[in-house]
Amino acid sequence: MIRAGRQHLVRTLADIAAQQGIAVQTLLNSGQHLADAFPAPLNAGRTRLYDGEQVDAHLAGLPVPQLPAADDDADLLDRQEAAALRGEPLSVWDRRKKDPAISEHLVRVGGVEHWPRRVVRDYAPSPRARTSSGGGGRPTGAGDQVPRDQLPARVAQLLDADPALTAADVTDHLGVHRNTAQAALTQCRAQRMADVMDQRGLTAAQAAAQLGYPAGQTRRASVRAESVLRGRQALPYLAAVAQALHAHGWRSTDTPPPVQHPDDDVCMAAIVLDAPAAPAPALVWSERHGWRIATSRRHPLGRGAAWPPPGDGVRHLATGTTPAPADLINALDPAT
Repeated sequence: MIRAGRQHLVRTLADIAAQQGIAVQTLLNSGQHLADAFPAPLNAGRTRLYDGEQVDAHLAGLPVPQLPAADDDADLLDRQEAAALRGEPLSVWDRRKKDPAISEHLVRVGGVEHWPRRVVRDYAPSPRARTSSGGGGRPTGAGDQVPRDQLPARVAQLLDADPALTAADVTDHLGVHRNTAQAALTQCRAQRMADVMDQRGLTAAQAAAQLGYPAGQTRRASVRAESVLRGRQALPYLAAVAQALHAHGWRSTDTPPPVQHPDDDVCMAAIVLDAPAAPAPALVWSERHGWRIATSRRHPLGRGAAWPPPGDGVRHLATGTTPAPADLINALDPAT
């Protein structure tokens, strides 16, 4: 499990490989992650997750710190742990997690689904059966009734009227898929919480309370709001990089890229290099890893927040997460 307050420290094997400047296959072939001294993974699923503080200590040759031992309501449990806590087969939990009372609290960490311990423990299945033809919500197989570009404004209106709005409410009012409703609601809450946090110096929990958002519905929005704030702080740096690339003749404009959040807890940005003389189709920045070359102008991020290893046209650039624009240009084209 991911202990409370440590979500931001979680790393995948791909993250650990990138940290050492090697391909993930090289890491797997070396077997270093299987050594007795290597920190134990946080989970038993296919995608193994590790605590970054423990990994850093191990790679530096320092004693590996112990993780908190006491259970906390905010611990994040994966599907195996959630099923075990409830004493249910995995197949039962896989059905339960689709209930809005559970799905609204879903947190993806390293691409792995997690839910807060409190939500898993206290969940009580509704006695009212739902079917594809009735029982509330959107009928199975129905298409979204509100265009995606109109959804944020419509959700904002609903949230103005009801701060305790749920994804199920959005689905009922707007006829969109539950996942679509949840993503739009989380984004809207997070933006508003980030505004309050920025203006008044509050924590995410304090901002949520001031806006009247129930604490049980804002875990994902809190993580996203903190990420939004970090993205705003990164904008001046990204603008300086965009200006440098434009001045160097690799980009037709100096417009800074928008910060994206493919996972709630990470900031990323993509800069398309559209000039004929550009040495790469696009660049991608991650607050965790720094810069890399992207092989596609149309889909530079690739699969969400995953950070690919070097190879197949992908090259990691410079060092650190925020190298100076001049250093980035030199790393992109040493001939300059």
